[in-house]
Amino acid sequence: MAITLTEKAAAQIQKSLAKRGRGVALRVGVKHVGCAGLAYTYDYADEIKPDDHVFEAHGARLVVSAMSLPFIDGSALDFSTDKFKQEFKFTNPNVAGQCGCGESFSVKPAAAEAGAVNNT
Repeated sequence: MAITLTEKAAAQIQKSLAKRGRGVALRVGVKHVGCAGLAYTYDYADEIKPDDHVFEAHGARLVVSAMSLPFIDGSALDFSTDKFKQEFKFTNPNVAGQCGCGESFSVKPAAAEAGAVNNT
């Protein structure tokens, strides 16, 4: 199981943690929401929990709970900037479909059967 970080994503994680003044990683996960079923969650990790999986690249760390990992396993996390917004973006091979606005997604049956959704 693995998640990769682009250099841009790693730089943004480092920048955000430095601005915040504390934290050990970016925590990502999934939760039930939207018309397609799931949405990504982002938060700061001040500690590594026993069920967390830690992924490191380009000097930054990403933390994912064991419950969320099956839904995003094999993904790449990037950070993009355009004229109007800046955001982390996943390239997720487990996605089966997205809602029209792009806020939520559904996963392929194998990913859905592999784990439970973390609602925190």
